[in-house]
This record gives sequence, C-alpha cells and structure tokens, in this order.
Amino acid sequence: MREIICIACPVGCKLKVKHKGELKGQWIIEGNLCEKGIEFAKNELTNPTRVICSTVKTTFKELPRLPVRTDGEIAKELIFEVMKEINAIVLDYHVECSDIVLRNVLNTGVNIIATMDMLDAKNEKRG
Repeated sequence: MREIICIACPVGCKLKVKHKGELKGQWIIEGNLCEKGIEFAKNELTNPTRVICSTVKTTFKELPRLPVRTDGEIAKELIFEVMKEINAIVLDYHVECSDIVLRNVLNTGVNIIATMDMLDAKNEKRG
C-alpha cells in the first residue's frame, strides 16, 4: 500500500492506494472525499503529470520577471528539462496574459504562457 496526498482540489485528501490483485490498472483507493481523488491516484501511480508555474526574464526595467505557466500538464519526469527551457527565455517584447511565450516545449504539445499582462504591470508600477 502507498500513501499519497491528493492535489486535484484544495482539500488535500490523504489517499491509500494499492493494486487490486494481479490485474494491471485495477486499484483499491481509500481516503478520497470526491471522485477527483480516484482519478488523481490512478494517474499519479501510472503517469504522474504536473502544471509548472514559474517566471521568465525580460529586458524591461519596470518588470524584470514575468510570471508564466504551462497551459497543460507535462510528465513529472520532464519538470527539470522544462525548467531549463523556461530559464533560458528572455522576453524583449510585450506580451499579454495567455500569450504563448514558448510553443510546444520539448515537443510535449504543451505551451508556456504568460499569466500577466505586461502593459498592465508597467502602468501599475508608474501610478
């Protein structure tokens, strides 16, 4: 039996998960308060994925770093490689919230997107 904390919703249920017999893909999952916990546990033990939130550098004095995130989940094992790609980005142009900053990172089909409008941040700093 393995214990994991569910991150599918804010509750953070403590799940107990174990294989049900010899059949692959069949599980006994206990401790979930909602159906999301069941799906999370199955995915976490077979193909764990995460959304990455970080920042990228910019060339703008008013906003030296811009918050970004993935627009989908990536395999947990790729987190460090994706972070290398994110850390290499230096924006020298203005972007708006949800604009793609890096398309199809590591051929995953997932994009890195801005989570803030640069021009709004620039105006807030001035005023």
